[in-house]
Amino acid sequence: MRSRTFQRTEFYLLLVIIVFSTVLTIINPSFLTVENLFDLVKSSSGMAILAMGVFVVLLSGGIDVSFTAVAIAGQYIAVNTLIATGIDNLLLAFAVSCAVGMALGAINAVFISVLNLPTLITTLGTLSLFHGALLEFVGTKSINTGGLPNCFKTFSSLNILSFTRADGTTYGLSVFVLFFIAVVLISWVILRFSVLGRGIYAIGGNFTAAKRSGLNIHLIQFFIYMYVGFLAGIMGVMHLSLIRYSNPNYIVGTELSVIAAVVIGGARITGGTGSIIGTILGVVMIVILEKNLVLIGLSSYWQQFFIGLIIIVGVSVTYIQNRIRSGRSALTAAGT
Repeated sequence: MRSRTFQRTEFYLLLVIIVFSTVLTIINPSFLTVENLFDLVKSSSGMAILAMGVFVVLLSGGIDVSFTAVAIAGQYIAVNTLIATGIDNLLLAFAVSCAVGMALGAINAVFISVLNLPTLITTLGTLSLFHGALLEFVGTKSINTGGLPNCFKTFSSLNILSFTRADGTTYGLSVFVLFFIAVVLISWVILRFSVLGRGIYAIGGNFTAAKRSGLNIHLIQFFIYMYVGFLAGIMGVMHLSLIRYSNPNYIVGTELSVIAAVVIGGARITGGTGSIIGTILGVVMIVILEKNLVLIGLSSYWQQFFIGLIIIVGVSVTYIQNRIRSGRSALTAAGT
């Protein structure tokens, strides 16, 4: 049991997070305060929810880079729907955003599952397709705080725990964390206890064998990409509520940060391997890195360097592991 622990990616990633956090706390003692940790949780919950979707896609052996365009499309269409109808209702905003996300996810699934197009090329194309269609047919006008329905502002200020500072102002743990916990639990139950979850692992481990075993590959792939769209819809509303500003050009372009978080958490690019805990730790590492580089004396431009490095290292580790596994299989076959 102990040897398995030391072989797991999550263990070493947790050690890196602890060491890095310790260094940051020495440089700036305010880093490890309750208030700062609450702020980090609130600002990163949306990214963590997207990471859950990306994790499911990577498990299946695919990759989706269109989720940011899906998220901003859901968000922007939802807020414009509320403004046009005069209905100030957060549930309607979530319903519209998630419906848009699932519809766009289904379009991805048609290209990937029905037409058998490569996932990376397909979602690169739909990233531009979805975003361009949003700008052309929905609009390009930003919506500032004054023009937002009140439900978004109320949502962003809700806390499940509240504390009072010495000056009388308050801070707390945002309700956003409940949405993140719910997504984690739903994803865990699906992957751990359902036939659908076992099918996701199966097609990521060996697509041909999964197909021959009688799994409904089309159904599984439609679920995967619609689930990513559903989570992107949730994230879009959360992001809008967080910054209290809707701009159809926001979010798009941040795909690599989310993918890097999932990869550094141990998910294999080739599919079939990874864990939810690893994904969460990967998000924690990326968020700490993105928001605290300046504290250790590095330019914010280093963020792109480290994210690229993480992805390259993740792909390299997968390649090396596959080579080692292939070599062992060859030796075993030769021995028999």
